[in-house]
Amino acid sequence: MLNGTTTEILPREALRINPAKTCQPIGAMYAALGIHRCMPHSHGSQGCCSYHRSHLTRHHKEPVMATTSSFTEGASVFGGLSNMTQALKNIFSIYEPDIVAVHTTCLSEVIGDDIPMMIKKSQEDGTIPPGKHVIHTNTPSFTGSHVTGFANMVRSTLRYLAESTGTTRDQLNILPGYVDPADMREIKRLAALMGVDAVVLPDTSNVLDTAQTGTYEMYPKGGTTIDQIRSTGDSIATLALGHFASLPAATELENKCTVPAVPLDLPFGLGPTDAFVDALRQYGAVDVPEQIEEERGRLVDLMGDLHQYFFGKRVAVCGDPDHVIALVQFLVELDMKPAYVFTGTPGQHFERRVAEILKDHAPNAVIKQNADMFELHQLMKREPVDLLISNTYGKYIARAENVPFVRFGFPILDRAGHRCFPAAGYMGGMRLVEKISDALLDKKDRECEEEWFELVQ
Repeated sequence: MLNGTTTEILPREALRINPAKTCQPIGAMYAALGIHRCMPHSHGSQGCCSYHRSHLTRHHKEPVMATTSSFTEGASVFGGLSNMTQALKNIFSIYEPDIVAVHTTCLSEVIGDDIPMMIKKSQEDGTIPPGKHVIHTNTPSFTGSHVTGFANMVRSTLRYLAESTGTTRDQLNILPGYVDPADMREIKRLAALMGVDAVVLPDTSNVLDTAQTGTYEMYPKGGTTIDQIRSTGDSIATLALGHFASLPAATELENKCTVPAVPLDLPFGLGPTDAFVDALRQYGAVDVPEQIEEERGRLVDLMGDLHQYFFGKRVAVCGDPDHVIALVQFLVELDMKPAYVFTGTPGQHFERRVAEILKDHAPNAVIKQNADMFELHQLMKREPVDLLISNTYGKYIARAENVPFVRFGFPILDRAGHRCFPAAGYMGGMRLVEKISDALLDKKDRECEEEWFELVQ
């Protein structure tokens, strides 16, 4: 299908071909699933909700529950108040959640539905039962990306629920960013090993990676509880992992409850994980235990063992901005050469941060935000690379150009297991090293001359 891609790059401003992103509501729905006993609600047409649920289900290989206002022509003309009211009645009477997290879609945004007014009216007329909560965020699909929607939902959650009593608790807030359940589990494990009491928001571990028990639970035991979210206003600080997915919420909490926001990159690879562990040490006033030191040492040892296969290899990276920023740092640590660094999410921070990382290592790298995979393919045809790292959609480019391919980020639709094994932390770093080396060496084994087909590495 992509063999006909041309090497000639023509100027494009409004057109995106194979955009390296999807729409805001998917991210908002994923964030809401990380709240305990929460029902995500899509205020728009039924088709939108169905697509968002199916996309998340295909990535996580777990059933994703969400409800919808099911707009028809009438709601599109006269507004969705009636649909919202009826939806909330049905949700609380049938599904009995503790909280409903409403996000908008293109349709409800274009007609200008006033969601706060609808929630207030539902509270006044008793549609929302006592002790239950309804929160909302605006997620127009025609701006931003799924990362933007995730950030908006986390920020709105704290705006609605976080409280400050004036007494500081001995705990840290950790906003893990748009990462898989296994990554959230690893982030919690590192905090626990450090002896730090942490509130992780959102937390999809034990929600979208549950064990098979033979009994279906609509609300699994995982997720951040409402009481935990309330307590975030009394924490020592908020570690915001990722500029795009987490910093907006951390800033919101700082403005509301004066909890200091600490911006960090996602803890993928050596350097960003070091920074995360050091932040836990500093703000938690604890020491780094020997177990974490040993895990770091094993990662460093593995990087050294495989250095000869990584050195100087040209790499194309495409994905969510926070993922890509951290991954580029790791590639530099591996002595690889990022040649093309793309994200589909808008935001000036991406190009500045990646350029800062690569200024002494790969100053000629092509760095683009709000970009698409069609242009990435064109560049790879003009000047080939040794490795492509992206989500599942990169497989078409890798196949067309016969380039080793590592699946990373969201979505991964054609493989399973990524939700179970972390990419975060030192343990996740070792897994990334293994995946990269396997991809490079598998191609070598397939194509090398007979005398270089080795049994022992």
